[in-house]
Amino acid sequence: MQTINIDSLLDEVRNLGCSDLHFTTNIPPVVRLHGSLRKLSAYEEMTNESIMAIAAQMTNSRQLESIKAFIDTDFSYVTKAGFRHRVNVYHQRGQVGIAIRLLRNDIPTLKDLNLPPVVADFVMRPRGLILVTGPTGSGKSTSLAAMIDYVNEHRSAHVITIEDPIEYVHEHNRCMINQREVGADVDSFAGALRAALREDPDVILVGEMRDFETITAAVTAAETGHLVMSTLHTTSAADTVNRIIDVFPAHQQSQIRTQLAATLVGIMTQTLVPTADGDGRVAATEILSCTDAIAAMVRDGKTHMIPSAIQTGKAQGMMCLDQCLAKLVNDGTITIDSAIERCASRVDLQRFMGNRYDL
Repeated sequence: MQTINIDSLLDEVRNLGCSDLHFTTNIPPVVRLHGSLRKLSAYEEMTNESIMAIAAQMTNSRQLESIKAFIDTDFSYVTKAGFRHRVNVYHQRGQVGIAIRLLRNDIPTLKDLNLPPVVADFVMRPRGLILVTGPTGSGKSTSLAAMIDYVNEHRSAHVITIEDPIEYVHEHNRCMINQREVGADVDSFAGALRAALREDPDVILVGEMRDFETITAAVTAAETGHLVMSTLHTTSAADTVNRIIDVFPAHQQSQIRTQLAATLVGIMTQTLVPTADGDGRVAATEILSCTDAIAAMVRDGKTHMIPSAIQTGKAQGMMCLDQCLAKLVNDGTITIDSAIERCASRVDLQRFMGNRYDL
């Protein structure tokens, strides 16, 4: 059986520019490079035993026992070279599998990520709720890290992050930053959020609003004078609002609409698109800024009107996904085919590109 040194392999795939590394049985290790999966054919097919041996290199005794008990296990792992990784160990057909996300040690800036200028305005607000949404692997955690870094550079605040696991390590600069990891420092997102309100925070980052309790605690924190940032797995601003409201039972939905209308600062929905030169990926974003008109739509249950309001809200920094995709195509950053694959409406995409293409 081929023995894999996980630190050496992680260094190897990092040098290739890969974003993810996967181990599952009956196939060699697989990497994701610029959004596409590729087998590392120089390695043998993985077995359950070889994957468990890799897991043992990265885990402590508590985590290893959790894996052996067939419990999905999340943790962060730092190689001897000092690079951080987000690891999920899971089971499929009775066999173990591992998914590893390679993280940057340096925290990218908002400019590095090509995020719209209005995002910087969002994070300088003294209170409210900011949501970054998108599918898995769309760069939500990286965008949040850049947003916290901007706060750290531009204002004095006490920042508390609640993550599962911690992905980017922030140094104290203008801010005092405390980072808490679910499973290591706290039991749950919701419990950590409730505790955070007793810890004199100005800014709270919640890695993910996964359930009713966490959503309730996040909205309450935003209501009580804190700036709260979090993520959801939704693909548009309107879907994000509806997802939050639908978590609540019918008799509470009117109340959460009112709370959300009063606290929402903005929503950034993003997806990663391969660049035209094939050398990387760029974020395509949809931006909702919660103006008085948007707040009224949320409060009155007229979320179906939000997409149109975004399209006409350029003066407030708003932009729908198709407008962003059209701009990236016109700038030569992405191909028209990539834009078509990800657009919400071909008709709108064509219109925003000035009818330059026959779609």
